[in-house]
Amino acid sequence: MLQMPLWKQILIWALCALGLLTAAPNLFYNRVEQHNDAVAASTKAGFETDAQKADIAGWPSFLPSGIVNLGLDLRGGAHLLAEVQVGDVYKSRMDAMWPELRRALADARGEIGGIRRMPSDPTILKVQIEKPEGMARAVEIARGLASPVVTLTGVGQSSLDVSVEGDALVVQLSAAEKTATDDRTMQQSLEIIRRRVDAAGTREPTIQREGADRILIQVPGIGSASELKALIGKTAQLTFHPVLGRGADGNEIARPGEVILPSLDDKGVYYRLDATPVVSGQDLVDARPDFDQNGSPAVAFRFDTTGARKFGEYTANNVGQLFAIVLDNEVISAPQIRSAIPGGSGQITGNFTVESSTNLAVLLRAGALPAKMTFLEERTIGPELGQDSIDAGRIAAVVGMIAVVALMIASYGLFGVFATAALMINMAMIFGILSSIGATLTLPGIAGIVLTIGMAVDANVLVFERIREELRTARGPARAIELGYEKAMSAIIDANITTFITAAILFFLGSGPVKGFAVTLVVGLVTSVFTAIYVTRLLVVLWFARKRPKTITV
Repeated sequence: MLQMPLWKQILIWALCALGLLTAAPNLFYNRVEQHNDAVAASTKAGFETDAQKADIAGWPSFLPSGIVNLGLDLRGGAHLLAEVQVGDVYKSRMDAMWPELRRALADARGEIGGIRRMPSDPTILKVQIEKPEGMARAVEIARGLASPVVTLTGVGQSSLDVSVEGDALVVQLSAAEKTATDDRTMQQSLEIIRRRVDAAGTREPTIQREGADRILIQVPGIGSASELKALIGKTAQLTFHPVLGRGADGNEIARPGEVILPSLDDKGVYYRLDATPVVSGQDLVDARPDFDQNGSPAVAFRFDTTGARKFGEYTANNVGQLFAIVLDNEVISAPQIRSAIPGGSGQITGNFTVESSTNLAVLLRAGALPAKMTFLEERTIGPELGQDSIDAGRIAAVVGMIAVVALMIASYGLFGVFATAALMINMAMIFGILSSIGATLTLPGIAGIVLTIGMAVDANVLVFERIREELRTARGPARAIELGYEKAMSAIIDANITTFITAAILFFLGSGPVKGFAVTLVVGLVTSVFTAIYVTRLLVVLWFARKRPKTITV
């Protein structure tokens, strides 16, 4: 007998209702968007303006408020493709190393004689040694300035390559250190750009690494590419302050000459700091992951001459006190001064992993872009063009829907009507899932949805054709329907698994719009299989239980 357990019917209807409920906010897009923006702004500021209260009241708080975010090609905005000049970092590292190497070689002047920096490639440090017999000693000193490469693939390797060319000592970054430096430079550039863009309150920006040294930046809703470039070029505020106290009250009134700032990592923790910084990020030369004397991950940093003097004097007079590192008015770390640091170089130690020490180094260096960025591609997409894309996508979806519905009803009659109802539920569930995960919809994403409309009825076609075959064997209609679903299941699963694999490859190997297409395709696969196998079957079961037909026509 054709039937379905009551618990399964309730579960199917519940999932359909959930899909419809989560998709509903997209029908009131502007109201929900204004509600969400007002909630986010008031939460960040800690109070609500009258306009924000009106926007928040515009959508009931007990209803879902997730909506599908519109991508750059639908909302309009700015697109940039930037190339990071990683070679600038190599030059900075060598320029910063020269004073340190010069002092170390000067201490052995009796063995190696006079020294002089020779003209060379900016990424190489070449030093002329007066006494050839002292070259071995000079090489030993230079190698002593190297440190272990702090990456999983560079464990056990040195950060410097030291060689000899005639009477010259040649120092440069090792291949492993260059790779690690490139990764840190790109991470730092990504972090700086993301912080700058996020601070502007833009919606769902795309900021991702492209290849070895390029960054793709897409920001919907921003006025122009030139405005985006100006936004990225802002300088982060990095400062180092004495810590006067620590507490959990963010509303405490700061005394004159003091500031109260929140901790970046420890939510609910606030630091009371001296408003005048000891040193600022402008005095910071370098910050990189390192290991402490116990072999535990740490972060090494170095100031320039002015910063080293100020930092050395302060640490000598405040051993045992906390020292806050502040980035954009948030305390990212507050280590304890364990001893005087007269040379301008020091370590931040704590319960770090290699990953967390690397991230902290990135934050420390996020006061300015580490290297020059060359913009290879830039374009501005106006909101009118985005609206045109939305209209074109809507027309394509409606035309595709009408064509599929007409074909299904003409081919399968009442069963085609069941498939059409399931298709409508399928579309709602797609938007419900995309809204719940905060996905960004692009024009290729709309193409994925339109493609899903055609694919959504494919499983129903397989089932209905199989039912036709079973009806020809003179079995009863109930048995024919049961066998139709059972025997079509393997073909449905095979077809969708192969499509899922293709979509997964597109997602992991593609970027930007390609990923958007893959996401909507995968979501559409899941919902279409659910609606075709379960929703359509449930509609057939309910109809059959009510009508009890002796024969059926598919």
